[in-house]
Amino acid sequence: MATVPPNLESLPAADPLGFPILSVLIGLPVLWALGLAFLRDQRTVRVVALMGAGLELLLSLVMLAALRPDIAGMQLVERATWIPSLNVHYLVGIDGIAALFPPLTALLFCAVILASWTSIQSMPRLYFALLLALEGVTVGVFCALDLVLFFLFWELTLVPIYFLVSLWGIGPERRYAAVKYTLFMLAGGIPLLFAILLLGLYHTSGVGAPGLDALIFDYPTLLERPLPTELQALVFLLLFVGFAVKAPLFPFHTWLPTVLREGPIGLSALLVGLKLGAFGILRFAVPLAPTAAREYVWLMAGLGLFGMLYGALVALRQSNLRLMLAFSSVSHVGLVIAGIAALNVQGVQGAVFQLANFGVIAGGLLLLTGFLHHRLGSTDLASLGGLAQPLPLLTGCFLLLGMASIGLPGTNGFVAELLILLGLLQVSPGLAVVAVLGVILGAAYFLSFFRHAFLGPVSDKTVASAADLRPRELLVACVLGVLVLAGGLFPNPIQNLTASAANAWVTRMSADTAPARALAQNQIDSER
Repeated sequence: MATVPPNLESLPAADPLGFPILSVLIGLPVLWALGLAFLRDQRTVRVVALMGAGLELLLSLVMLAALRPDIAGMQLVERATWIPSLNVHYLVGIDGIAALFPPLTALLFCAVILASWTSIQSMPRLYFALLLALEGVTVGVFCALDLVLFFLFWELTLVPIYFLVSLWGIGPERRYAAVKYTLFMLAGGIPLLFAILLLGLYHTSGVGAPGLDALIFDYPTLLERPLPTELQALVFLLLFVGFAVKAPLFPFHTWLPTVLREGPIGLSALLVGLKLGAFGILRFAVPLAPTAAREYVWLMAGLGLFGMLYGALVALRQSNLRLMLAFSSVSHVGLVIAGIAALNVQGVQGAVFQLANFGVIAGGLLLLTGFLHHRLGSTDLASLGGLAQPLPLLTGCFLLLGMASIGLPGTNGFVAELLILLGLLQVSPGLAVVAVLGVILGAAYFLSFFRHAFLGPVSDKTVASAADLRPRELLVACVLGVLVLAGGLFPNPIQNLTASAANAWVTRMSADTAPARALAQNQIDSER
């Protein structure tokens, strides 16, 4: 009878830093955002906002350096009683699966602040304060280990995003886009909340304790107490649907093209670069309902691969660069979900690698698109053409990130896609063939758009007079380009960082056999 060693997930490692660095990472941007209210000079606001984001990046790298890759369980764990009457705790921690995302978040927010340096002229103090607040709660999503705390951070992301889209959007329907996004996220939050309440109400922390203070929302504890099979199916589907809306996964994706078309491009880079929904499926939906996840592998793989093909085919027909990148994001997140559905180490490591790549590749492409829009006032193909002649630096950086997005060997995109394909091959060669077809379509839509937009004769006087990347913009593009090449040529550090946690994740899935489930159910029944 297979069992899951509890120390893989539930026993936290000793804190080598001696101070609550995760709480600092969550709280620092929020407090820094409040501090911007006391500043009046616009340039000072920008400089101070960048300093806060830079300090966040430095601390996140300290956090990353403090992690031990050989430990599969949670590290740097912080716990404090929050709502005793509901047995809700402030509980945060990090493991190999989530370790890359706080530094990635900090880096991407630094890049967005630099990219927005001159393009945001209206209410810059509020704009940068909302960005910093969004950074704090986003890091909270990646670190939260109490489901109620996680849901709080999850919902708090809606507030700054709504105002960022509605106040600084670049399209005429920006308020509609803000409302549409908010309604989609609120609708997706309903099944998440129901699933969290089901998990908490089913489990109790004491023998026969009927009160609300006996509820359990502690993620490591919930992992040790699997639900019965009939309840797992409901919880899994609720979690999966809620996270699929945010990912976004087909058919819940329609908010993304609208927001990328109408919203500020800096925020668009964050939405496509930080895939909170896909992370939620990997972190919560599958591990908390492993039996149901195996039974619904066909759903995850089917929606993932169909979404991959659908997004690629629709991207192939787009004449607007932002819309092309929106459907490209839908396509790529489908591949990630398919990798998770493989339920093996290669698939999980590939999914984590690709989620980290989104911040560098997809986020970088949107930032470069923002540079184009700031110069030309449009990203429609009719307004582009021959960009390579007046903008050689921007063209080269866009081409590098684009090659990474289609998985060119030597880039980080190739490593992630290779791992996912290897994972799918172990499950079904047919699934791998479909994924390869999606990769080929991805190359087709990117190269086609690149040829029409960047190559050939200059088609417009505005294009001919456009200035190439400024030093600030070139710094953003070069840092992201270096990361693309470093991840492709030297992937071992990332692989080593995620290996133990990925193996523990897969072990938990394979160990949830029928006898083990029966034993866990008997133990829970006896406690009750």
